Amino acid sequence: MTEEELKEKVMEAIKTVYDPEIPVNIYELGLIYDVTVFPVNNVHVVMTLTSPACPSAQELPQEVETKIGEIEGVAQATVEVTFDPPYSQDMMSEAARLELGFM
Repeated sequence: MTEEELKEKVMEAIKTVYDPEIPVNIYELGLIYDVTVFPVNNVHVVMTLTSPACPSAQELPQEVETKIGEIEGVAQATVEVTFDPPYSQDMMSEAARLELGFM
């Protein structure tokens, strides 16, 4: 599997993770800042949360790490949570804004 194919599978896995309070996946919400595939298929994800006080602060990063780790060929998955830049609704995809009635 090429790096691009693996990255596509990682993105598909991320899109199955939902914030329990919002009926939109975390990718469409704009919570994923970066996905990097390093040599030997180590995957590193930089993500944020809707707020530092997010009730799912522990669960969401762990769920992302678990789902990526389940992909065949992934050697290791790590998730880094950052609040720089701070999350804003502008980061949502058009589909997410439509789903949540912001458009």
